[in-house]
Amino acid sequence: MRAVIQRVSQASVAIDKKIIGKIDKGFMILLGIHEEDTQEDADYLIRKIPLLRVFEDAEGKMNQNIQDVAGSILSVSQFTLYADTKKGNRPSFIKAARPETAIPLYEYFNEGLRQQGLIVETGEFGGDMDVALVNDGPVTIIFDTRDK
Repeated sequence: MRAVIQRVSQASVAIDKKIIGKIDKGFMILLGIHEEDTQEDADYLIRKIPLLRVFEDAEGKMNQNIQDVAGSILSVSQFTLYADTKKGNRPSFIKAARPETAIPLYEYFNEGLRQQGLIVETGEFGGDMDVALVNDGPVTIIFDTRDK
């Protein structure tokens, strides 16, 4: 799995101009699921993300996690994170998990974060979404479970 995590002051996702998920301070997570990913990959991210210390403490140091600042998560599935651009000009997405594999893992990931006590808003899997965010910092962290 690849997770692109952006620290945000606000983020939202809309379909047909209707907002379906919105948060204030927290993480915007774009989640790509590889064809070989399993619940073990999701469990790794579920353990790491809530403890990621990228929020500033009273001294201005990135020393607090999302729970310390009562932040929320906006999670959006993004198969294009597994784009293969080595040949030609049109990306290939053959390494991205098919929906029958990706949907249950995406839902498992989101539910796992909720079980950690986090508020998790989501996009719509496979939907044509408009994502808006204000990256705070900017702070962007990338996790790849193949590199753990």
